[in-house]
Amino acid sequence: MFKTTNKRKFVKPKAIDISQREIVREGQLQTGEMLPLLIQPNVSDVDLKTWYLENKDRIEENVLKYGGVLFRGFNIKTSDDFYDFINSICTQPLSYKEGATPRSAVKGKVYTSTEFPPEEHIALHNELSYVLTWPKKIWFSSIIGAKEGGETPIADVRKVYQFLEPSIREKFEEKGWMLVRNYGDGFGQPWQYVFHTESQEEVEKYCKENGMECEWKENGMLRTRQVRPAVTVHPDTEEKLWFNHIAFWHKSSLKQSVREMLLKEFGEEGLPYNTYYGDGTPIEDEVVAALRQAYDKATVAFPWVEGDVLVLDNMLVAHGRNPYKGERKTLVAMGEPTTRNEMKKEDNE
Repeated sequence: MFKTTNKRKFVKPKAIDISQREIVREGQLQTGEMLPLLIQPNVSDVDLKTWYLENKDRIEENVLKYGGVLFRGFNIKTSDDFYDFINSICTQPLSYKEGATPRSAVKGKVYTSTEFPPEEHIALHNELSYVLTWPKKIWFSSIIGAKEGGETPIADVRKVYQFLEPSIREKFEEKGWMLVRNYGDGFGQPWQYVFHTESQEEVEKYCKENGMECEWKENGMLRTRQVRPAVTVHPDTEEKLWFNHIAFWHKSSLKQSVREMLLKEFGEEGLPYNTYYGDGTPIEDEVVAALRQAYDKATVAFPWVEGDVLVLDNMLVAHGRNPYKGERKTLVAMGEPTTRNEMKKEDNE
C-alpha cells in the first residue's frame, strides 16, 4: 500500500519487524463516503511527521483522489506538535492576507482556525478563493475538542459544480463574480488588519498588483472591488471546480435581522461584504439559495477527535465550521501557493 521505508525512524525497536503495510490502515470514516480518507496507525508511537514525509507521494495521490485525508490516533497532542509537523512537511507555508474572520497566530504560520463567536455557523468556502494567490493545501488539527458541536464540515466542490443547474453554472462561467468589501465602519475588519499595514500607499499598490479597485471613503475607511472567475480548473486533475465565495458573502446569506439592520444603517454599498455577477449586476437570492443547496448536498461532517490532523486540497474541498459549546481549539496552516496566472489551464475554458 505504501512505499517501503526505514521503520526504525518512527516506531519503537520492538516493532521494527512489522511490515510497512501493517503499520497503518486506511479506510472509510463514514460508510459509503471516502471524503476524507481515514488513516490510522496499527502500532503505538508512529511519528506522523516522519511517516508523512516517507509516504508523501502516496498521500498526495489520495488527497487528489478523495480531496482530503484524516490522520487519527497519531502523536499530535499539542500546538507545538502540530507546528513541528507543519514546519517539517510544508516547505511553503502561507500567511493570511485579505483574510475575513478574526484569528491569531499561534506559532510561525500556524493559526487558530477562527475566533468567530462559537454560536455562529461559518458557511462552506475554499480558503482565499478571491485572491490571486491562494493555498493549494490546508491542514487542520484538533487540539481541544468542543463539548458539543464544533465540527468542520467539508464538501467536494467537484460535486458542488455538478449539482448546480447548467444554466446557473453557464451564467457564472460567462460573467464571473464580483466581491465588494467595506473595511471598518464598526463591522468589517479594519483594512490595517486585513492588509497587514498602516500605509494607504501600500494598500493601493497591493490592490493594483492584485487586480482590485480601491476607494478611500470620506471617513478614511476603505472599499474594494475585485472580479474573479466563479469556476476554476484544477492544475493537476484538470477538473472544473466551483471555487469562489459567492454564496458565502452574498447579502442573502446573512441572518435576516442582521441583514435588515446593516442595510438600514449602511445601505447595500456599505455592507461589510456583498457579491455580484462579474459585471456588477445583482445575483438573485434564489440563485444563491440554489448554491447553498448544492453545498449542502455535497457536505460531509464528523466529530473531531483530539489529535486529529486533516489535510485538504483547498481547491477540491471547501470547509466551514458548525456552532459549538465548551472550549474548542482547532489549529490551521496553509501552504503550497498557487497563482492564477501560473495554472496549467485558464479558468472557465
